[in-house]
Amino acid sequence: MSPRRERRSTLVLVLVVAVLLTLLPLPGQLEALRPYWVGLVLIYWALELREMVSLGLAFLIGVLLDVLTASLMGLNALSLVVLIYLVQRFRARLRFFPPWQQALAVLGLLVNDQIIRLWVTSLLGEPLPTWRYWLSPLVGMALWPWLFLLLDRVRAGRRRASS
Repeated sequence: MSPRRERRSTLVLVLVVAVLLTLLPLPGQLEALRPYWVGLVLIYWALELREMVSLGLAFLIGVLLDVLTASLMGLNALSLVVLIYLVQRFRARLRFFPPWQQALAVLGLLVNDQIIRLWVTSLLGEPLPTWRYWLSPLVGMALWPWLFLLLDRVRAGRRRASS
């Protein structure tokens, strides 16, 4: 298998796992702690392999996520497109730092994502969420170094297996 096809299959596999983690039912108390798995995975791939994650791919994955989660059509698509745009824009700066320092930038990206979601839901006239709404980006920041290392290991393992 060619290296490009190997990278693509690894990306698809990891995205499927991220979508399944997003769809996994959690008890009501833990729901606010659910990290934005798809966003975190796309941030990693946009940092590591820029040519594999485009704004169009982010849009398509967002629409798929909108359909699977029965959320407002285009909400996840908009948030993922903005997220990937920001990662691509500041990619050179973000890659300079080790994962535990990148976690602060990831926190900023995830908070920005929550602000976009809050803006859209407020335009719809829905009530504002409670303070628990802001826990998800903190969990994503805490998971980032470990997720980064795990995805690096998966990517390296798949590369070695194909050689």
